[in-house]
Amino acid sequence: MPKIAPIPLSELTTLRVGGTPARMVEATTRDELVETLRALWDDREPWLVLGGGSNVLVADEPFDGTVVLIRTQGVKRLPSPREGFERLRVQAGHEWDRLVAFTVDEGLAGIAAMSGIPGTAGAAPIQNIGAYGQEVVQTLVEVELLDESTGEVSVVPAAELGLGLRTSVLKQHYGSVPVRPAVVLSITLELERVGRGDVPVRGAQLRQALGLDASAAVSLAWIRETVLRIRAGKGMVLDETDADTHSAGSFFQNPVVSASFARTLPDDCPRWPMAPDADPVTVIPLGSWDGQVPVRRPAVPDVKLSAAWLIEHVGLRKGFRLPRSRAGLSTKHALALTNRGGATAGEVAELARLAVQRVQSDFGIILQPEPVLVGVEL
Repeated sequence: MPKIAPIPLSELTTLRVGGTPARMVEATTRDELVETLRALWDDREPWLVLGGGSNVLVADEPFDGTVVLIRTQGVKRLPSPREGFERLRVQAGHEWDRLVAFTVDEGLAGIAAMSGIPGTAGAAPIQNIGAYGQEVVQTLVEVELLDESTGEVSVVPAAELGLGLRTSVLKQHYGSVPVRPAVVLSITLELERVGRGDVPVRGAQLRQALGLDASAAVSLAWIRETVLRIRAGKGMVLDETDADTHSAGSFFQNPVVSASFARTLPDDCPRWPMAPDADPVTVIPLGSWDGQVPVRRPAVPDVKLSAAWLIEHVGLRKGFRLPRSRAGLSTKHALALTNRGGATAGEVAELARLAVQRVQSDFGIILQPEPVLVGVEL
């Protein structure tokens, strides 16, 4: 087991909070990662895996267990059964944005709009990361998992991961355990070969974000550069010279509510209809079938709301800070909780609790945190 001297987690997480673990291991190969985790699970020792540290809020107290740093690297090109496509198998510790840059350079389309998202490739399917209309679920083929309960390695198709809005069966939601406790060893994506020239931009949400009309054609490099510029303007690109950079990105999920509930909210509350089931299945028992197929009523899709709008409209504006607290909302984006310098995990959690309480009181909506909370309660 490749042990190293424990490093404070405040130095390894983008929120810059977290105590020092009792033990730390740095796994640089797939085999090291598998061997380390199996040993920890056999000993029933508390453990935490950490990739880029960009989606976690860790308590200030020392972690009484072993932190496993996933530092595996590498991208392997594979053929695709689909003409005009190519597959990439990516090790879990590979930096996500470095992967995106590679695909853009190689003319492979499918993840360019997710440029600038911090973290590692292994974390991408757990959260089903996405931006501007692109999500990992659109290109993910399969993942290689190490199952916690059995210690066995298996290759699992993307369709079995329950990928949804910032969720999967692998994610530890606040207050619950994962449906399928496992550690991602590698992911496989399938991307379209479009080259480095200008191509039509698919997806109305992406075109809207980029300021393009339906007939526009641009290069993948242009999309990447534009997305990075947009994210930087919101403080969502890691930049040590920017006081808004020390965050976990969007701290709360955009809530999804029924269309009828959405109609009770102010007209200026941003909302986006979720796609309904385009082909619902109707099951009619043969013993009770009268020869008539019932008329289907049009499905009314649920509605996704803007958590940032909700937070700002309960009086917590961009840059808001509690008295004497070193944690505050980003000055650029109300959905990001930031460490303004020397903040503790307790101060970040205090600000998060205030946002949850205000939004619930004013709008009847309970915001759910996106990051994994370790030793922290909201």
